Amino acid sequence: MITLIIARHGNTFNPGDVVTRVGARTDLPLTKSGEEQARLLGRYLQKENLIPDEVYVSCLQRTQQTAKLALEEMDLKRDLVTLKMLNEIDYGPDENKPEDEVISRIGKKAIEDWDKHSIPPDGWLVDPDKIIRDWKNFATNLTDSSKNPKRIVLVLTSNGVGRFAPQIASNCDEFVQRAPIKLSTGSLGIIDFSDRSWHIRSWNLKPENFF
Repeated sequence: MITLIIARHGNTFNPGDVVTRVGARTDLPLTKSGEEQARLLGRYLQKENLIPDEVYVSCLQRTQQTAKLALEEMDLKRDLVTLKMLNEIDYGPDENKPEDEVISRIGKKAIEDWDKHSIPPDGWLVDPDKIIRDWKNFATNLTDSSKNPKRIVLVLTSNGVGRFAPQIASNCDEFVQRAPIKLSTGSLGIIDFSDRSWHIRSWNLKPENFF
């Protein structure tokens, strides 16, 4: 069995900061609370015996920092493999803009459609079909018969990309009807490959709830 762990990076805003739409063109570092979320991710993975054999990150420092701190917490050394497909989406005219400005431009309904159904608002530079194809190609590559059939793979990405990962699973439609598809900062989802198909085990798990 292959276990694929999809985790979102930790916080990039402090309490009291003006929260903005941070996309592919805004490369923010983790805050202190984000660093703690990264360490909690590592503690959770170790507690659940989900020790990664491979680790993939985006080009953005917030995912790389999260991965490094999680590995450090597990006292584990792994090379980080950088994949462009894991980069956050580009929010177009709303990139790095405060949320009230974004809502003023596109309306609350557009935000709700994105949060609940992953329908991108007008102007955002995102192609859901391509992201889904990238995830499926990535998943297919993981199941290559020449590779170790029993391993754990950790992926660090962002909300706009991570929300499409469940599309690789055979139980995706059933799952998304009863659970929000958005990943909170520092949270993770687990998708297993067995019996020739992928299955969502859990989604949006928050490590801080287990300590």
